[in-house]
Formats: sequence, structure tokens, C-alpha cells
Amino acid sequence: MAFLEAQHIVKRYARHLALDDVSIAVPQGSVFGLMGPNGAGKTTLIRIINRITAPDSGEILFEGRRFAPTDVARIGYLPEERGLYRKMKVGEQAIYLARLKGIDKATARKRLTEWFEKFDIMPWWNRKVEELSKGMQQKIQFVCTVIHEPDLLIFDEPFSGFDPVNAELLKREILTLRDQGRTIIFSTHNMQSVEEVCDECALFNKSHVVLQGNVSEVRQRFAQGIVSLEVETSAPLSQEQLSQLSIVDSNFYPGEKKQLLRLKMRAGEDLRDLVQTLPRELHLLSLREEIPSMNEIFIQTITQQQNHQEDHE
Repeated sequence: MAFLEAQHIVKRYARHLALDDVSIAVPQGSVFGLMGPNGAGKTTLIRIINRITAPDSGEILFEGRRFAPTDVARIGYLPEERGLYRKMKVGEQAIYLARLKGIDKATARKRLTEWFEKFDIMPWWNRKVEELSKGMQQKIQFVCTVIHEPDLLIFDEPFSGFDPVNAELLKREILTLRDQGRTIIFSTHNMQSVEEVCDECALFNKSHVVLQGNVSEVRQRFAQGIVSLEVETSAPLSQEQLSQLSIVDSNFYPGEKKQLLRLKMRAGEDLRDLVQTLPRELHLLSLREEIPSMNEIFIQTITQQQNHQEDHE
């Protein structure tokens, strides 16, 4: 059973249709990525899940039942628009926000100390927020989002403002939270982070979900059956040798004594079958199937939809 479901959500603002019959199912204990261009509807859906706004029709289910106002306490939400009180001291503000989430002061102090030490920001406890860099403020807001140990975490563009080192730190913490049983939804423009962090994903475009599923399965679904292989050879393969293969592309590197081949697998053929068709005299160095990246899938899907709409206008 899905931990959270959005069923046939419709949301309109004046003349703008923000969400049009949107449905997603988020498995428990998974990281679910919401992808899509700006204005596609991702943040609107997040706000509906958080009960910041209400759908015009459709409903949100939480553990198989209709989402109730009390369920909001089980959510930790990090919005894209960050906001800390700039004149307050970091530690005071973090404890204040934790108390708002129902945590007593002693427990708040203990948990915050653990997180601050993990993120190496304890020296900033008594500094004002306005003295912190954007990345440092991001870390503090992340900690304040997870401090009450919610069952569902929602991050809107969580890696925005982070350098590569701190982005990697945050990715590790998100995966740790998942492994502890948390369910996580995050919206992102960074397709590489979808591959690295997400178990499931949904691609939004122009108020619709146009693609949804397990990340590995989605990537495999878009594969074209192209295989890259390297063979050791002191001279280019002969035309006779190449004629036995379904060559897409071929490049010989004399200095490295190898040739790179790109082959097209036949229908129903797998890598083992392909290897058996190779000439016996070839010394195979490497072999891999080319699986498209989420960025390539994103561009292909959005472009195809745009072309389809243009053809029907």
C-alpha cells in the first residue's frame, strides 16, 4: 500500500490550470522525486499535500485513508522559499522552531546538538542568522525540518545553494532518513540527483504527470538496445569482421590498441546473446548497455509532448 496518494487532483488559479487530474502514489520508506520545468505544477501539489492550499477536486490519502488536519504534524516541509529570522541567534531560533513542533526544550536541545555536530555548524550556535552564508542557513533549515522526526519529509529544491561537498552530505542524510523508514518527497530540477537519490519519480509538464514509475525501470524502458564495447586490437577490425555485427558506430584508437564499437541488439537479444555472436578472435575489454540518463529522458519526454501538441494545433 502507498504511504501517500494523490488521486485525480485538480487545482485552478483564476485562468491558470495548475494541476489537471494529477495522481501519484508514494511507496512507504522510499524517496519520490517530483521533476518538471518551472510552472509544471510540482510546488502546487506539494502545497496541497501540506494543506497550505486545497484542491478544487480530488483527494490526498495518507496510509490509505483520507488525509486529516492532524496528519500535518507528521510532515516535515522544507519549502523552496527559505525563511529564517535574520536577527535571531541560530540556536535560539532552532529551539523555538522545534518547540513549535511539540518538542520539549531539553529534547530539542539534545537533538539539535546532535544534528549541528553532524553538519559541523555547532560553532554558529550563538551567531545571528544574518552572519551565515546561504549554504549554512540551508543546513539549519534542513535540521529544523527533520528535528521532530516526521514520518513524511517534503523537500522543495533541497540542493539549491549548496556547493558539491555539502550537496553530497545532504544526499547521504536523505538516504539515511529513508533507510530509517521515513518517506521522502522532493522536487528538483537536478536530474542527476534523481538518479542518485530517488527510488520512484514522476515527471510533470503543463499541469499533468507525463511519466511515472521506478527510476531504474523508467531508465530501462527508454533504453534503445545500444551496447558499447571495447576490443583489444592492433589494427582496425576488417570489414568482414564488422559485417557480422549490427554496427551503429565504430572508432579505432591506434595509440591504445583498441577499438570502440557501438552495436544495436536485435529484438529479444540480451548481452549474453550478443557476446556469443562476436567473432571468437576478438579480445573483449569491456561491455555495457547504454542506459539513458534521467536528464536525457526528461528532455526527450518534454520535447515529444511539445511536438505532439504543436501537431494538433
